[in-house]
Amino acid sequence: MQSNLQFNCAFKAIVVAASLGVASVIAFPLASQAAEGPFSALAGSWSGGGMIKKSNGTGERIRCRAAYEPSGATLGLRLRCASDSYNFDLTSQVSYQGGAISGSWQEATRGVSGPIQGRSAGEGRQIQASTQAIGFSANISLNTKGNHQSVQIVAPGAEVPEVTVSLEKK
Repeated sequence: MQSNLQFNCAFKAIVVAASLGVASVIAFPLASQAAEGPFSALAGSWSGGGMIKKSNGTGERIRCRAAYEPSGATLGLRLRCASDSYNFDLTSQVSYQGGAISGSWQEATRGVSGPIQGRSAGEGRQIQASTQAIGFSANISLNTKGNHQSVQIVAPGAEVPEVTVSLEKK
C-alpha cells in the first residue's frame, strides 16, 4: 500500500508540474486568448507522452492531456495521464508572487493531495518546484519553448523515482 501511494504521488507530481505548466478529458473552460500574466505562456490544451522509470529499473510509456487556465496571478490545471498499468486525474491551483509560486494539488482517483512551491520565470516558461505528500517528495523542472513543453520529475526513494514528459500545445 505504501509503495502504491508513493507511485501514485509520483504521478501526482506530474500533475502538479502540469498545474505549474506541464503535462482524457479536460474540464476547465479555456479562454480564447491568453491574458498577459505570470502563466500566460501555458494557457490552453496540451497533450503528449513520455516515460516513467520504476525503482526496479524498468520503464513504461505514459500519455497525458492537460488544460491550463491562467487568470491574473493564478493558474488552474487539470491533468489526466495513463500508462499500461496506471492512470490519474489531477487538478491544481497555484499562485504567483514576485517569482515565487505556491498552491496545492489533488488527485481524484486515489484521494491524495499536497502543497507545491517553487519559482517561475518567463510567463511560466521556466518552473522549478517541489511537492510533498505522506511518504513522498519530488523536485519538478518544467521548460516551455513555443508550443513544446518538457517536464522532469525526480522523486528519490519512490517506486517511480523519475518521470519525463513532453507535451505539445494543441
